Order: sequence, then C-alpha cells, then structure tokens
Amino acid sequence: MKRYSLPLLTSVLVYSVSLGEDKNSAKAPTELAIRPVKVRTLEDKDFFFKPPKTRDEWEVRRKQVREQILVANGLWPLPEKTPLNPVIHGKIDRDGYTIEKVYFASYPGHYVCGNLYRPKGKTGKLPAILNPHGHWENGRFHDAGEKTAEEEIKSGAEKTKNGGQFPSQAIPAQLARMGCVVFHYDMVGYADSFPIEHREGFTDAEAELRLQSIMGLQTWNSIRALDFLTSLPEVDPQRIGVTGHSGGGTQTFILCAIDDRPAVAFPAVMVSTAMQGGCICENCSYLRQGTGNVEFAALFAPKPLGMTGANDWTREIETKGLPQLKALYKLYEAEDKVMANCFPQFGHNYNQVSREVMYNWFNKYLNLGLKEPVVEQPFEPVPPRDLSVFDDQHPRPKDALNAEGLRKYLTQASDKQIGALMPRETASLKGFHIVLGTALRVMANSTLPKADEVEIRKGPDEEKRDGLKIHRGLIGRKGEPGALPALGLVPQGFNGTIAVWNHPRGRASVFENDRPIPAVQALLDNHIGVFVADLAGTGENKQEPSSAVNKQYAGFTFGYNRPLLAQRVDDVLTAVAFVQGPMGAKKIYLVGWEAAGPWTILANALCGNTVDRTAADIEQFRFDNVSNANDQMMLPGALKYGGLPAFAALCAPRDLYLSNHKGAGMDEWVKPAYQAAKATDHLKLDPDKASSDKVIAWLLR
Repeated sequence: MKRYSLPLLTSVLVYSVSLGEDKNSAKAPTELAIRPVKVRTLEDKDFFFKPPKTRDEWEVRRKQVREQILVANGLWPLPEKTPLNPVIHGKIDRDGYTIEKVYFASYPGHYVCGNLYRPKGKTGKLPAILNPHGHWENGRFHDAGEKTAEEEIKSGAEKTKNGGQFPSQAIPAQLARMGCVVFHYDMVGYADSFPIEHREGFTDAEAELRLQSIMGLQTWNSIRALDFLTSLPEVDPQRIGVTGHSGGGTQTFILCAIDDRPAVAFPAVMVSTAMQGGCICENCSYLRQGTGNVEFAALFAPKPLGMTGANDWTREIETKGLPQLKALYKLYEAEDKVMANCFPQFGHNYNQVSREVMYNWFNKYLNLGLKEPVVEQPFEPVPPRDLSVFDDQHPRPKDALNAEGLRKYLTQASDKQIGALMPRETASLKGFHIVLGTALRVMANSTLPKADEVEIRKGPDEEKRDGLKIHRGLIGRKGEPGALPALGLVPQGFNGTIAVWNHPRGRASVFENDRPIPAVQALLDNHIGVFVADLAGTGENKQEPSSAVNKQYAGFTFGYNRPLLAQRVDDVLTAVAFVQGPMGAKKIYLVGWEAAGPWTILANALCGNTVDRTAADIEQFRFDNVSNANDQMMLPGALKYGGLPAFAALCAPRDLYLSNHKGAGMDEWVKPAYQAAKATDHLKLDPDKASSDKVIAWLLR
C-alpha cells in the first residue's frame, strides 16, 4: 500500500457520501454495509480450507490455529495433569483378546470410564488406539437391535448380525485381534460417565466467561485418556492411533490437532466443509472463527490421515476438502498419507464397509503386518450391562463431582494457574505476555493489521473551517467485508501525532454546535490530529446486531462470530493501523471515553509498541458483573484470564492512564506489571472519574 507523507495527510482521510445538515456525522453508503449482518452458524456450507503456498507459511498458520483450539477449549495453558489413579478390573475373555473395565480421574472428582481391549499372545511393545464413540444411543453400550442389524445386512452396510447390532464393540474387538491395545471410552454423560449430563451444566454466562464447556471437558478427557493409554507398559508410544465417528470423529481430529503423540488418525463421517458438528460437545466459543473442520484435520499433516464420508454433510469430502488436504500434504511430499472414501449409498454411519477402510489404514501406517485387505472377523459381543465399570465391588467413587462441583474446582485451579503468571520481575513478563497475549488475540480474533492491510474505501472528501481540515468517509481492512465511517481533524501546523479517539457516540462525540468540543480543540491547539471512527454499534454503525446469541448455547454463536466487544476491539485496531500506515503518524495516542474505555484497553494490549500513550475511562467495569450472554460486554474467557486488569497489564511499559477504576481491581495486576517492567513512572492510576481537561493534560504532558 502507498504510504502517504505527512504533508499529504489531508488527501488520504476518508470519504463522506452525504453530510446533510449535520456535519458531525456521515452516512455510510448502502453498497458498503458497515458490517455484514449474517450470523454464521454450524449449518453454513462454506467452511473451506485454502492451502498455503509454502510450508513455512503453513507452520505459522498451524501454530495460530492450534492456539485457537486450545484457548477455545479452555485449555490454554494446559491444566495441571493431576494423578489419574486408574482402576482396571473385571477381565472378560474373548477369542484373541480380553476386555477390562477402567475408570480414572481426568480431574480430581471427574472420572473417565471405558473398556480396555488387549490382544492375546502378543509380546513386546504394541500399537495402541484411542476409540471415542459418537452420538449413538448409550454410546459405548449401544445396542442397535436385531431389526436394525438385519436391515444393515440387507443394505450391504454390515456382514454379520453382531456387527450390525453392536457396531461400537466391533471396532475395538477387531483392532485388538489385529494386535492393538484399544481404549474405548465414554463421552460425558454417556454409559458410565455420570453425574454430569451430556448437554447440561456448562451453558450459562459464567461458564462462557471462564471458557468452561462440555467440549473442553471432553477434549481434556481425551488428552488424559491418551495419558492413560501410553502409561501401560506394553504400549509403544510411537505407534498411537485415534479413530472415532460422528462426535467421536470430532474428538479424533481435535485431539490430533493439539496433541503431538498420535501417529495415525481416522476421523469418520465428520470432516467436511458443510455442517461442523451439531452438539454442544462439538462447539465452543472462538473455535471456528475463520477456520473449520478441514483445517483442523490439516493440523495433523504430514502424519497419516484417513477419513470416510457418507450421505450426510460429509458426502462431498472427496471433492471438497480432500483436494485441499492433498495440496497441503504435497508441501511435505506426503500426498499418499491423506485419503478419504465416501460411501453415499449409506447414511451417517461407522458401518463395516467404512470400518474396514479404517482397519487397512491402521494396518499400513501402524505397521501391523497383516495381509491386506483386512476384513472384519465375526466376534462375540458382550451384553452392554456387563461392560459397565461400576459394580458392587467397584462402586462409583464417592468424590464424583456434578457439574457445579467440577466447575468450582476448574475455577479455583485456573485462577491459581493464571495468578501464578502475574509478573513480579522483569524475567516473568515474557511468559505472561505469551499466555495472556495469545489468549486475547484469539478472543478478539484480531491482531494489529500491517500498514498495507488497511485501505480507504471511499474518499477523500475535505472540508475547511478556519484553518482546520476535516475529512469524512470509509476505511476498512483489505479483503474483509464492511467498513468504518471515519472522521479526521487536521490542525494547522500538524506535528505528526494523531490521537485515535474512541467514544460510544463515535464521530458525533467530537463536535458540539458544529465546533470541536473543548477536549478535541485542546489537542488541535497543540498541533495534534484527531481520528475517530464509528466502531461497531456506535454512531452510524448501527447494523442489525450480530450478538443475538443462540438461546440454547452461546458457543453456537461465538464459536463462529466475534462477540460485539471483540468486534469493537478489532475496529480500534483497524483505526490504529490506518493512522500508522496510510496517514503515516509519527506518534499515536489512544483515548477511550466512557464505555469505550475498556474497548480501548483491550485494543492497546494487542498494539505492541505502536501506540505511545493511552488514556481510558474504566467506568468501574468488571467482567464479573456480566450475567447474560447477550450483554454488549460479554467476552468469553475474560474472567479465566484475570479480567480487564490482567489485560491492562499487557500494556506495560507503555504510557498508560486509567481513570474511574475504583473497585475494578486494577491495582492487583497493573501495578506489579509496571514494577516488573521498571516503568512505574509510565503509569497513572486514578480511582475517580477524571475530567476531560485532566485526561488531555496527561496526554499533552
């Protein structure tokens, strides 16, 4: 992008379509909608993955998406791995393998239950496979019934009655006969996994603010299931596979995206560019903003990745998804290590036809050494009640927690973990910035754009008044829809410093009676330019709200769309990049008035050293007081990471003036951060509401 020199500043600010009688604001043209009003949902059909051009480019993107998944699941940083204390009992003997009953504590008081299948007559280190189930009735205990089994056989989906009636047992039984140790474990609220219900207990505003979700819990359970499996002395940690179907397919590719231990993956009937997973356990805030299941699966590259599709949302996987994954794997010279077979004659399934594709995939890439094609052998199922891990000799542990009890533990553990990151000395600042800075980047789904990533959409339009130059119009980020109505004031003798002015009234806030208000005039009198935009939901930027949150679960909305607060932060970053880039500001000040103060602080925390001074009215705001997912200040994860005070601490050591912060907890985080940065003289904390004169005087000091 062309970088305009300061003398040409007056020619680059934005355009006004219609000034009308009110010269304090400008209407945005209808053909450039300020912000897209369509709310994305899991039912959209355009979650496409664009392969990068180079491996280096992908490695950068891969790291970002992986961090996004971890933050979204409430697992950034990973929680403490407390003792599993596994209990293994009740061996059942079968032809070629045994089945045992297992439960362990993934968190203190939360138990993962399942069955451990081990091959007979094998010595040495053995390959192992994690097998999460899908949303079939009773999960691990699923019994489809004899009638369904007969229908499956007639359709060609199954070859045996037992395979059709007990498909969940068929998978670990066959894999164990192939020489693998298999752990078949429960989703939350299925089979033995109680007292937490599958879709209950994690859907209120507080859970959002702390990023506590059923999906995050299941993802952690899968990580701990992998810990359990690799702890077994006979398991070869270099030959670990993961396979699941439907919701279990989601668990498969999410686990393999964030944990480096699996060597081979086979998510069935779940990877697609269409519907992304319809359950609460497959969705959480931030997860699919700007990404989707195909890219999640891509994070496994270049390790072997096999997939199947059916006559469901995965029916086009061979033409939409697989070619892009092939292109990515080609960067690693590993195109043969990714495949997908679709069987459109069958509905959503993990039937024998699909299972046998998986068996052969694992045979090849786990080096099982079996003659191909591997065909599923008949097996003797176990009555579901006999697979239960709890009995009279092994009752459910008395410390088993319900959702309320587990959430209390999660909150205490997270607060302790994040609190330990509070910077106390210079050396601790780096780790603090890595953890909280990464979290905030994901939560805002934004970074400060580069100079050539912002542009003038319409303009410039200029008006002169008594030596003051006023420009109005539209700016935006290249390649992104929507635009910001913006206003620039350039005084005579402009010195190169620009104050980015953020206010709930937007552009209208800088004028009164057709003249700059006193605070703005004070900046102009000191040869400082003023730039103000109508951020999302302010001024003329009052599009249909995109924050109408799904009433069932906020993660269905915020998993695909920015919260309004995050959009405002993104808009502030766009404004900062514009004055830094096209306007060529030598210095940048940020000032946030009234309710815009917290928006400004969050944006400044993502600006690095670009902004020289920031002043913001905190309005005594605390995220603790947000009690509704539709609140304009809802920002999932804010409380997990210490709230506004912790994010304000990311501003150290830059000049920072926080006013009206009484009761907001700023002293707890901000003072230590500035002390650690040896920059206490750059910090001003005022518990009371400061006058505009006082704020401007601090900026001009």
